[in-house]
Amino acid sequence: MKKSLLVCSLVAIIGAAPAYADTFSVNVGAIGVMPSDSSSNLPVIESIAGFETGSTGVTVDNNTQLGITIDYKMTNNWSLELVAATPFSHEIHGTGVLAGMKIGETKHLPPTLLAQYHFDIGSENVKPFVGFGLNYTTFFEDNVSNELVSTLGALGVATAGDHVDLALSDSFGYALQAGLNWKLTDEWGVHVMVSKMDIDTDADVRLNGTTIESVAVEIDPTVAMVGVRYTF
Repeated sequence: MKKSLLVCSLVAIIGAAPAYADTFSVNVGAIGVMPSDSSSNLPVIESIAGFETGSTGVTVDNNTQLGITIDYKMTNNWSLELVAATPFSHEIHGTGVLAGMKIGETKHLPPTLLAQYHFDIGSENVKPFVGFGLNYTTFFEDNVSNELVSTLGALGVATAGDHVDLALSDSFGYALQAGLNWKLTDEWGVHVMVSKMDIDTDADVRLNGTTIESVAVEIDPTVAMVGVRYTF
């Protein structure tokens, strides 16, 4: 439902907008997700292991993938941009007294729809812009690490016959952006952008299908992309 909202919004605005020359542009390049995350603690593990309350947490590492963004020019100053990428892969590690422990790993796709305002600076070749919009992030292929399974076994929480898995909830939030399009020829150019995205998830550790530990994680990454730009 949330994912379809982004697509429907893009289609509706494109259908209502007048046609302009150089209407569509595609940007392809490296796009990186750099979380500035924080999380709640792990009270179950703290209680069973005898750790101080609030001494545990989790963090998510960086990842870079192939980014593909599509721009639709509505006026000389306003455009829409749909941001997509190949799936990002992240490892989840413990913090505090759990520092260094691998909790698990996940993949995600963060399709994002932004409205961009392009500034006139006296040059048709260089166009700085700012953007704002909505981000939908879906997580999949969530897996717990063998290290976490072994730790739960050592604490007496799980046995060898138990099934331990990890599930991350999807996220819907805002996105802010700033960047620059540099036109080299009529068709080719350079695209640079930096975004800040609001991505929050609940990571549930499940034992035989029942949640035994839930951690609220504010990932809130900085997303940066540098790529080539082709205008049709």
